[in-house]
Amino acid sequence: MPVQLTVNGQQHTADVEPDTPLMWVLRDTLGLTGTKFGCGIAQCGACTVHLDGKPVRSCRTPVSAVGGRAVTTIEGLSADGLTAVQRAWIEEDVVQCGYCQSGQVMAAAALLAGNPNPSDEDIDKAMRRNICRCGVYQRIRKAVHRAAELAAADRAAGGS
Repeated sequence: MPVQLTVNGQQHTADVEPDTPLMWVLRDTLGLTGTKFGCGIAQCGACTVHLDGKPVRSCRTPVSAVGGRAVTTIEGLSADGLTAVQRAWIEEDVVQCGYCQSGQVMAAAALLAGNPNPSDEDIDKAMRRNICRCGVYQRIRKAVHRAAELAAADRAAGGS
């Protein structure tokens, strides 16, 4: 059954069953492999994408629930380079194994979109459902703070 999706600003038609998890449509049908399969039960956060700007677990979101809503994957965060979050991740050398990081970045981007200057408590609350088996939580928190600084500088300079 064909399903219409808007992913990263582009219209797509996927010939899948309506109960197919969004993650598999993104990865297997659309070839957007930045979204990772972690646990399959919406507990780890590796599969986090944005649905109308809000972070959701794509492993448990049926494609039929997406409808006319906008899906953003890590590939679609920026059309013209790295976002402040991605730049901060690099600057702060967050990544160890990297498997969970696309979900971590997506959760951080959603946090900063709604709260451009989060406290440690805000960051911990927003990121608590994203598991990092390598335990780089302190680096993640530091990178979110750095991303807030970079985004503020971008705004002051007239950027996005």
